[in-house]
Amino acid sequence: MTSTQPPVYNGRYELRNQIARGGTAQVYLARDLLLDRPVALKVLFPELSADHSFVERFRREAQAAANLSHPNIVPVFDWGEADRTHFIVMEYVDGEPLSSIIRTQAPLDPAQAAQIAADIAKALSYAHRHGVVHRDVKPGNVLITADGQVKVTDFGIARAMGADEQVTQTGLVMGTATYFSPEQAQGLGVDGRSDVYALGVVLYEMVTGRPPFTGETPVAIAYQHVREHPPTPRSLNPAIPTSLEAIILQAMAKLPAERYPTAEDFKADLDRFVRGQTVMARPPTDAGAATGPVTRAMTATTAIPQTPDTSVVGAIEPGRDAMPKRTTLWWALGGLVLLVALALVVFFGGRSLGYFGGKTYFKVPDVTGQTQPAAEAKLRANGLNWTITRASNTGSAKSGTVQSQSPAYPASVQKGQTVTLAVYGAAPTAPVPNVSNIGETYQEAKTQLESAGFKVLPAHYQQATSAGQKQGQVIGQSIATGAVEPKGTAITLDVVKGTKLVTIPASIVGEPELQVATALTKLGLNVATSTISRLNGTVPSGSVITSSPAPGSQELQGTSVTLTVSKGGVIVPSVVGDTETEARQALSAKGLTAQLGPPSTSTVYAAGIVGNQSPEANALVSPGRTIYISLVPGSSTSTTSSSTTSSSTSSTTSSTVATTPSS
Repeated sequence: MTSTQPPVYNGRYELRNQIARGGTAQVYLARDLLLDRPVALKVLFPELSADHSFVERFRREAQAAANLSHPNIVPVFDWGEADRTHFIVMEYVDGEPLSSIIRTQAPLDPAQAAQIAADIAKALSYAHRHGVVHRDVKPGNVLITADGQVKVTDFGIARAMGADEQVTQTGLVMGTATYFSPEQAQGLGVDGRSDVYALGVVLYEMVTGRPPFTGETPVAIAYQHVREHPPTPRSLNPAIPTSLEAIILQAMAKLPAERYPTAEDFKADLDRFVRGQTVMARPPTDAGAATGPVTRAMTATTAIPQTPDTSVVGAIEPGRDAMPKRTTLWWALGGLVLLVALALVVFFGGRSLGYFGGKTYFKVPDVTGQTQPAAEAKLRANGLNWTITRASNTGSAKSGTVQSQSPAYPASVQKGQTVTLAVYGAAPTAPVPNVSNIGETYQEAKTQLESAGFKVLPAHYQQATSAGQKQGQVIGQSIATGAVEPKGTAITLDVVKGTKLVTIPASIVGEPELQVATALTKLGLNVATSTISRLNGTVPSGSVITSSPAPGSQELQGTSVTLTVSKGGVIVPSVVGDTETEARQALSAKGLTAQLGPPSTSTVYAAGIVGNQSPEANALVSPGRTIYISLVPGSSTSTTSSSTTSSSTSSTTSSTVATTPSS
């Protein structure tokens, strides 16, 4: 590969240009050379590929998103490893990030913002039903196409609900601080309601033009999510209806139990607002709209010392240095809380290391993708127990391999703890229906294939290949009709994109082959790689004699055209009746070679005259072809006759012919 050629990943994905850059990866516009379509290629930074935890998160993104097929979710097509890094192949969405729209157009119209949020909630609801929490819902992960379609992307830190992953053990809190849920900011467990909170923050920003909390550091912002209420949306933009404000504030409730129970419930209330119906959200109360600190119960592991409330302390008179007694009491109580918290941290931290009678914690082994016996052996070697559940095998996964585990790597476990393994059973199969020869549209064919249990990839559009095909019609499928495949197998459909007719020029006859092929290609026709070569006495060698379809016919763009090309040719002149010398001269003038054949038996011509020739006159032969001439024997003629087996010399004296075989 030369330096001017763009890099190609796995021999299939050709990088074109960078379109985005995140905290862990870069996103490129690429070309899928196999399916001839644009794709988005997300490439992990090379220095992070050596970090197992980052690679694991990257792998989970591919697995989580690849199992989600929804109109409002950007699908993942493929993932792999190349050039010492990892990559994910996604649908290329020609749209604008919601973050850019907010930056240039906010505050948005309340109805428009509610509709965008409802589409995002629809995507999240689908993901939650399939066991996936996004955990990084933000405007930068939402794309809006030119026709207004909403697409949610980047499940980079998504995980299966129910996995016992403790992100705080690595000192890493995943997500973006501006859109953290309170429980996420504290490193606690998350579920679908955490995405509801983040979407509430996004909706807040769409209608007010600013996020609810800002700060100089992510920690400062996260602290506000946990401890403070935001300004009410209407205090920043009075044009916001009270019902939409109620929806936003319920979605952003500090306690998960006070939010919408599901993203579907959130979407339903947004739909009611858009239709002008009464919403289910409770209007904000004075307490809910407060901007002061939130009073809530704290455990020893999450307690944060309260800032002394100096508002209730009498004003200090000018010149007085003494601290009021009540302030001193607050500081004493704060110090006591810190000592208790420190003691608890030491105690529970020591137990996690095996002190104070505790068991040692260690990371659970990652056994996903391994066979069941290998996974069991690995767990046994680490002193862990296990239970087996059966995972539905809807695709081509190998039967008997571990689909997932709970707790998932890198959660901390103790010896004797039980790990649940979900193991693939045998994948059910089904015959592939015929959808390419019955005139179906893409949507009709997609519905039929999905009903049979197959996954349908985005359409591969191409020009029609015959006059009977119509725009939007399915004309091909990547897996043959009747083939028995595992359910969940992905199928690509070929769909007619254009039906333009073009005329094959009549002027191609007699023109050089390369010139004709170039002209036909410019018309949108496909020139066959192999041509038909024929002898022709009137068309020069290397020029076109005709084509199939014929010159002058109208054909669809994309039609394949086969050319018939001349090899040249000579029409053999008649030399019967000529002398040998005359015959040789006439044949040489045509580029042919004369050679004597056996004596002629003709009784029409005199001795020494050509009585026969082979090939005969007017035959079409290749240039340089040998023409055999046969002379009539006679008394005064000396000739040499040759054949393929012998030659003889004839000497004529008087009227007698004597033949002497050559040695």
